[in-house]
Amino acid sequence: MIDALRKLQDIRFARYLAASVGALAVDVGCFLLLLAGGMLPALASAVGYTAGIAAHWLLSSRTVFADSVAERGMKRTQQKAMFVVSALLGLGLTTAIVGVADWLAFDPRVAKLVAIAASFTLTWLLRSHIIFRAPAAGQA
Repeated sequence: MIDALRKLQDIRFARYLAASVGALAVDVGCFLLLLAGGMLPALASAVGYTAGIAAHWLLSSRTVFADSVAERGMKRTQQKAMFVVSALLGLGLTTAIVGVADWLAFDPRVAKLVAIAASFTLTWLLRSHIIFRAPAAGQA
């Protein structure tokens, strides 16, 4: 039983990683376009991350956590709200890392890479252990 759970977790993590790559493409694409257009690095990072949030919900709820997405109604609304909160926490972390790096005159693209790793870790932990946690046996 434990081996089956570990295998499921590994598959889920791999799907989450793939969904994150898709959302990251949206995020970084927007970031680089806005940065090239002259937008402040921290603002460009925030806008890119926000676009990635929408992409990530679509990918995560349909391919990664499809078995634990709440049905329509209040539970689904609460789950979406928690997803947005996790994304906002990741956004805050990303914006802070890029903003501090810019203030310290570090390359914002390198800072964005650090921010990507930090935000990925934070949101995976929140989403896999809290937001899309499967109900305990006997609960629905």
